[in-house]
Amino acid sequence: MRRTGTGPRPHVGPPEAGAEVEGADLARVDWWGAELDGVTFTRCRFDDAGLEELVTRRCVFDQCVLTGVRMAGARHLGSAFLSCRFDRARLVDVTWDGCKLTGSQFPGARLRPMTATDCDWSYVALRGADLSGLDLSGQRFREADLTDADLREADLTGADLDRARLQSTKLRGADLRGASMDGVNWRAFELTGVRIDLTHAVQFARAHGARVAD
Repeated sequence: MRRTGTGPRPHVGPPEAGAEVEGADLARVDWWGAELDGVTFTRCRFDDAGLEELVTRRCVFDQCVLTGVRMAGARHLGSAFLSCRFDRARLVDVTWDGCKLTGSQFPGARLRPMTATDCDWSYVALRGADLSGLDLSGQRFREADLTDADLREADLTGADLDRARLQSTKLRGADLRGASMDGVNWRAFELTGVRIDLTHAVQFARAHGARVAD
Protein backbone atom coordinates (compact mmCIF):
# COMPACT_ATOMS: atom_id res chain seq x y z
CA MET A 1 0.00 0.00 0.00
CA ARG A 2 1.33 3.45 -0.89
CA ARG A 3 1.19 6.35 1.50
CA THR A 4 -0.79 9.38 0.39
CA GLY A 5 -0.46 12.74 2.08
CA THR A 6 1.61 13.69 5.08
CA GLY A 7 -0.95 14.43 7.80
CA PRO A 8 -2.36 12.18 10.52
CA ARG A 9 -4.75 9.40 9.58
CA PRO A 10 -7.34 9.18 12.38
CA HIS A 11 -9.73 7.35 10.08
CA VAL A 12 -7.51 4.25 10.22
CA GLY A 13 -8.59 2.54 13.42
CA PRO A 14 -6.91 -0.25 15.39
CA PRO A 15 -7.74 -3.85 14.43
CA GLU A 16 -10.01 -6.09 16.44
CA ALA A 17 -8.74 -8.66 18.92
CA GLY A 18 -7.02 -11.64 17.32
CA ALA A 19 -6.65 -9.99 13.91
CA GLU A 20 -3.71 -10.75 11.61
CA VAL A 21 -2.40 -7.80 9.63
CA GLU A 22 0.33 -8.22 7.00
CA GLY A 23 2.17 -5.66 4.89
CA ALA A 24 -0.08 -2.77 5.91
CA ASP A 25 0.96 0.88 5.74
CA LEU A 26 -0.11 2.27 9.11
CA ALA A 27 2.06 5.37 8.96
CA ARG A 28 0.77 8.36 10.96
CA VAL A 29 -2.18 6.52 12.49
CA ASP A 30 -3.45 8.00 15.74
CA TRP A 31 -4.16 5.17 18.16
CA TRP A 32 -3.75 7.13 21.38
CA GLY A 33 -4.97 5.06 24.33
CA ALA A 34 -6.03 2.12 22.12
CA GLU A 35 -5.97 -1.46 23.44
CA LEU A 36 -4.75 -4.30 21.23
CA ASP A 37 -5.35 -7.90 22.28
CA GLY A 38 -3.74 -10.84 20.49
CA VAL A 39 -3.15 -8.93 17.24
CA THR A 40 -0.33 -9.99 14.89
CA PHE A 41 1.33 -7.41 12.66
CA THR A 42 3.77 -8.75 10.05
CA ARG A 43 6.01 -6.44 7.98
CA CYS A 44 3.80 -3.42 8.72
CA ARG A 45 4.92 0.22 8.79
CA PHE A 46 4.08 2.57 11.66
CA ASP A 47 6.19 5.55 10.57
CA ASP A 48 5.49 8.62 12.76
CA ALA A 49 2.43 6.95 14.28
CA GLY A 50 0.87 8.31 17.46
CA LEU A 51 0.73 5.34 19.84
CA GLU A 52 0.82 7.21 23.15
CA GLU A 53 -0.76 5.32 26.08
CA LEU A 54 -1.22 2.27 23.81
CA VAL A 55 -1.84 -1.04 25.60
CA THR A 56 -0.91 -4.33 23.93
CA ARG A 57 -1.61 -7.75 25.36
CA ARG A 58 0.01 -10.82 23.79
CA CYS A 59 0.46 -9.03 20.47
CA VAL A 60 3.18 -9.77 17.91
CA PHE A 61 4.98 -7.18 15.79
CA ASP A 62 7.13 -9.17 13.35
CA GLN A 63 9.65 -7.28 11.17
CA CYS A 64 7.71 -4.04 11.55
CA VAL A 65 9.06 -0.52 11.02
CA LEU A 66 8.27 1.96 13.80
CA THR A 67 10.45 4.87 12.66
CA GLY A 68 9.66 8.06 14.55
CA VAL A 69 6.79 6.42 16.43
CA ARG A 70 5.48 8.24 19.51
CA MET A 71 4.79 5.69 22.21
CA ALA A 72 5.07 7.58 25.50
CA GLY A 73 3.26 5.91 28.36
CA ALA A 74 2.49 2.71 26.42
CA ARG A 75 2.16 -0.62 28.23
CA HIS A 76 3.14 -3.88 26.53
CA LEU A 77 2.11 -7.02 28.38
CA GLY A 78 3.47 -10.31 27.09
CA SER A 79 3.91 -8.86 23.59
CA ALA A 80 6.69 -9.55 21.09
CA PHE A 81 8.56 -7.10 18.85
CA LEU A 82 10.68 -9.35 16.65
CA SER A 83 13.34 -7.86 14.35
CA CYS A 84 11.58 -4.49 14.38
CA ARG A 85 13.12 -1.06 13.76
CA PHE A 86 12.52 1.76 16.25
CA ASP A 87 14.59 4.45 14.54
CA ARG A 88 14.21 7.77 16.42
CA ALA A 89 11.24 6.37 18.31
CA ARG A 90 10.06 8.18 21.45
CA LEU A 91 9.58 5.44 24.02
CA VAL A 92 9.54 7.51 27.20
CA ASP A 93 7.73 5.92 30.20
CA VAL A 94 6.99 2.72 28.27
CA THR A 95 6.33 -0.43 30.31
CA TRP A 96 7.63 -3.71 28.89
CA ASP A 97 6.32 -6.63 30.97
CA GLY A 98 7.29 -10.15 29.88
CA CYS A 99 8.06 -8.97 26.34
CA LYS A 100 10.36 -10.31 23.64
CA LEU A 101 12.28 -7.70 21.67
CA THR A 102 14.75 -10.08 20.05
CA GLY A 103 16.63 -8.80 17.03
CA SER A 104 15.09 -5.33 17.14
CA GLN A 105 17.07 -2.14 16.50
CA PHE A 106 16.78 1.18 18.33
CA PRO A 107 19.02 3.76 16.57
CA GLY A 108 18.40 7.22 17.95
CA ALA A 109 15.48 6.05 20.11
CA ARG A 110 14.66 7.63 23.48
CA LEU A 111 14.28 4.75 25.93
CA ARG A 112 14.32 6.24 29.38
CA PRO A 113 12.73 6.41 31.74
CA MET A 114 11.13 3.03 31.15
CA THR A 115 10.04 0.01 33.16
CA ALA A 116 11.14 -3.42 31.95
CA THR A 117 10.38 -6.68 33.74
CA ASP A 118 11.30 -10.22 32.67
CA CYS A 119 12.07 -9.22 29.07
CA ASP A 120 14.22 -10.81 26.37
CA TRP A 121 16.48 -8.29 24.60
CA SER A 122 18.67 -10.90 22.92
CA TYR A 123 20.34 -9.87 19.64
CA VAL A 124 19.00 -6.31 19.88
CA ALA A 125 21.01 -3.34 18.59
CA LEU A 126 21.22 -0.71 21.33
CA ARG A 127 24.36 1.06 20.16
CA GLY A 128 24.74 4.39 21.93
CA ALA A 129 21.43 4.00 23.78
CA ASP A 130 20.92 5.79 27.09
CA LEU A 131 19.91 3.09 29.58
CA SER A 132 21.47 4.75 32.60
CA GLY A 133 19.89 4.14 35.98
CA LEU A 134 17.41 1.54 34.71
CA ASP A 135 16.48 -1.66 36.51
CA LEU A 136 17.34 -4.40 33.99
CA SER A 137 17.95 -7.12 36.54
CA GLY A 138 17.39 -10.73 35.48
CA GLN A 139 16.75 -9.87 31.84
CA ARG A 140 18.28 -11.40 28.73
CA PHE A 141 20.77 -9.43 26.64
CA ARG A 142 22.40 -12.45 25.00
CA GLU A 143 24.53 -11.30 22.04
CA ALA A 144 23.04 -7.81 22.25
CA ASP A 145 25.00 -4.93 20.73
CA LEU A 146 25.56 -2.47 23.59
CA THR A 147 28.50 -0.70 21.97
CA ASP A 148 28.83 2.87 23.32
CA ALA A 149 25.63 2.44 25.35
CA ASP A 150 25.24 4.31 28.64
CA LEU A 151 24.55 1.82 31.43
CA ARG A 152 25.88 3.90 34.30
CA GLU A 153 24.13 3.13 37.60
CA ALA A 154 22.02 0.45 35.86
CA ASP A 155 20.96 -2.65 37.80
CA LEU A 156 22.03 -5.69 35.76
CA THR A 157 22.13 -8.19 38.61
CA GLY A 158 21.39 -11.70 37.37
CA ALA A 159 21.11 -10.56 33.76
CA ASP A 160 22.16 -12.74 30.82
CA LEU A 161 24.91 -10.85 29.01
CA ASP A 162 26.53 -13.84 27.33
CA ARG A 163 28.50 -12.76 24.26
CA ALA A 164 27.09 -9.23 24.47
CA ARG A 165 29.13 -6.54 22.73
CA LEU A 166 30.28 -4.03 25.32
CA GLN A 167 32.89 -2.03 23.43
CA SER A 168 33.21 1.41 25.05
CA THR A 169 30.04 0.82 27.07
CA LYS A 170 29.73 3.22 30.03
CA LEU A 171 29.29 1.11 33.16
CA ARG A 172 30.43 3.25 36.09
CA GLY A 173 28.19 2.53 39.06
CA ALA A 174 26.43 -0.40 37.32
CA ASP A 175 25.72 -3.57 39.31
CA LEU A 176 26.73 -6.73 37.42
CA ARG A 177 26.70 -9.16 40.34
CA GLY A 178 25.30 -12.54 39.36
CA ALA A 179 25.16 -11.63 35.67
CA SER A 180 26.15 -14.30 33.16
CA MET A 181 28.94 -12.89 30.98
CA ASP A 182 30.38 -15.85 29.09
CA GLY A 183 32.14 -14.87 25.90
CA VAL A 184 32.31 -11.18 26.83
CA ASN A 185 35.42 -9.26 25.80
CA TRP A 186 36.60 -8.01 29.19
CA ARG A 187 39.17 -5.77 27.53
CA ALA A 188 36.51 -3.76 25.70
CA PHE A 189 35.14 -1.66 28.57
CA GLU A 190 36.15 0.14 31.75
CA LEU A 191 35.35 -1.50 35.09
CA THR A 192 36.09 1.44 37.36
CA GLY A 193 33.24 1.81 39.85
CA VAL A 194 31.40 -1.29 38.58
CA ARG A 195 30.07 -3.83 41.10
CA ILE A 196 31.11 -7.35 40.10
CA ASP A 197 31.30 -10.73 41.83
CA LEU A 198 34.17 -13.17 42.30
CA THR A 199 33.42 -15.07 39.07
CA HIS A 200 33.67 -11.85 37.08
CA ALA A 201 36.91 -10.90 38.85
CA VAL A 202 38.46 -14.19 37.76
CA GLN A 203 37.23 -13.78 34.17
CA PHE A 204 38.59 -10.24 34.09
CA ALA A 205 41.95 -11.30 35.48
CA ARG A 206 42.32 -14.13 32.97
CA ALA A 207 41.38 -11.83 30.10
CA HIS A 208 44.28 -9.62 31.12
CA GLY A 209 46.78 -12.46 31.22
CA ALA A 210 46.75 -13.31 34.91
CA ARG A 211 47.22 -16.91 35.99
CA VAL A 212 44.45 -17.61 38.50
CA ALA A 213 45.07 -20.50 40.88
CA ASP A 214 42.23 -22.91 41.52
